Amino acid sequence: MDKKTRVTVIGAGFAGLASAALLAQAGCEVTVIEKNEMAGGRARTWAKDGFLFDMGPSWYWMPDVFENFYQLFNHTTSDFYELKRLSPSYRIYFGQNDTLDVPATLDDLYRLFEQLEPGSSKNLQLFLNQAQYKYEVGMNEYVFKPSHSVMEYFDPRLAMSGIKLQLLGNMRKHVHHLFKNDKLRKLLEFPVLFLGATPQNTPALYSLMNYADLVLGTWYPMGGMHQIVAAMQKIATDAGVKFSFDTAVSKIEVKNNLAKAVITDKGRVESDFIVGNADYHHIEQQLLEPAYRKYDAQYWDKRTMAPSCLLFYIGLNKKLDNILHHNLFFDEAFDQHAEEIYTDPQWPSKPLFYACCPSVTDPGVAPEGCENLFFLIPLAPDLKDNESKREAYFNLLVKRFKDLTGNDISDHILFKRSYAMDDFVADYNAFKGNAYGLANTLKQTAFLKPKMKSNVTNFLYTGQLTVPGPGVPPAIISGQVVAKEIIKKLKKA
Repeated sequence: MDKKTRVTVIGAGFAGLASAALLAQAGCEVTVIEKNEMAGGRARTWAKDGFLFDMGPSWYWMPDVFENFYQLFNHTTSDFYELKRLSPSYRIYFGQNDTLDVPATLDDLYRLFEQLEPGSSKNLQLFLNQAQYKYEVGMNEYVFKPSHSVMEYFDPRLAMSGIKLQLLGNMRKHVHHLFKNDKLRKLLEFPVLFLGATPQNTPALYSLMNYADLVLGTWYPMGGMHQIVAAMQKIATDAGVKFSFDTAVSKIEVKNNLAKAVITDKGRVESDFIVGNADYHHIEQQLLEPAYRKYDAQYWDKRTMAPSCLLFYIGLNKKLDNILHHNLFFDEAFDQHAEEIYTDPQWPSKPLFYACCPSVTDPGVAPEGCENLFFLIPLAPDLKDNESKREAYFNLLVKRFKDLTGNDISDHILFKRSYAMDDFVADYNAFKGNAYGLANTLKQTAFLKPKMKSNVTNFLYTGQLTVPGPGVPPAIISGQVVAKEIIKKLKKA
């Protein structure tokens, strides 16, 4: 390959970092342009008074995806950070003095299911065997497809797999058919929250997430989730990638259906190929002239978006009692909160929420005697956002947290920072202020997602709004897929 092939990657999120590193390794001259001050996209950090907060992803699942990526560059995970398996994996609060700790071993998990629903461990074994099959087939044969066309899936072997993958059933029916205990049902339906849809609208294929959760485990990279970003940035830099931070893109210059340059607030970057890792909708609708857009405003408006969220990053001057690293609060009705996200979008009346306390595992993310805590409430995207709403929900969370855990943090808050829809728009140009991309509904799976291929010959998209979908491992895979497509295209040229 011509070593002078110039590739410009717009956005330094996980997909952008992955594609940039692989394209540089293949001999391209790669520049990554990032509007924010550091790499990582939504996985940026915020530091204050000795506290270090991961602003975005906090769950480390599918460790094989990270390891496989590092091995493409003759590295292993331990070259970059210490990976610790959490045990218990996380805690679910169903009410006062009513919790469930999810064990890190299968034997303990089977025992837990038997305690809550005698005889259910056999169904759990069946469920997890099916989930393992879906994970292995899905991760090896489906997610690495560019999904340019439905024809990629016309393969007898894949067709048989598709039947076993339960592409047409939904998670709610799948789980409720096998388990009757309400707590077990909620435990098994929880991972689809990461996919941005209700269990009723999520294909049963995605029980593969339960395999990732319950079998492969919940992990934590010591130092924080940004250690992944640092590892990928180092790999990219070592491969020759150049980074331009605090640089906003205003236009993609196209002539004769070829992208010629990226116009930024710091000048013009000439390119032979462009990878769009910033928000797909923003790039297409704002940076490209109408003649080169694949989709119109109506198309985007009809997409089912995954939720946005309201986040609070909190520094506490005391240690918390009886709290795990990951804590889910399911003391209110899931279906009502889901309806207020998807069916009748509004600020939730009785929200479920999540509390992450990484300083339980990692003392380095908070000063001695202090605690690093953040709250997250899933919200419908595109809601009207204001400070008074945020403050009302913060007070609600502090009270619920006290009632359910016994920890009163109200007099121990050194500082707090809120983050919601308006911030996602301002920092990431996120369509409708979404946090997690497109919902993984059946009509938005695989080749039914917005295409990687644009209408411009030498321009492809990557990241959470295209294939394979939202989440850190899928984003890394998305970057790998788009790099492979470009390398293939350049070799033919």
